[in-house]
Amino acid sequence: MFVILVNYIKPIEMVDQYLVEHRDFLEKGYQQNYFVVSGPRNPRNGGVIISQLKDRGQLENILKQDPFWVNGIGEYEIIEFNPVKFHKDFEKYS
Repeated sequence: MFVILVNYIKPIEMVDQYLVEHRDFLEKGYQQNYFVVSGPRNPRNGGVIISQLKDRGQLENILKQDPFWVNGIGEYEIIEFNPVKFHKDFEKYS
């Protein structure tokens, strides 16, 4: 499982130019069961994505398709972790 921290490196106006495309990318990721949750950080200087994928290489290849990545909007920090406790309903999403 991975936590992806996106840090914007371009002005928010540029972020907003690619926001619809970025959200379309995320939606495809949800449909393909790559992502569990995502959203903007507060303050709005980036975003967070949680992925239940187990293969870091696969995740990196998927993230390289994100319009924010393609257009140099953000830097990505990928944090891998092994969940040992989770909500009983989590299995519905895996």
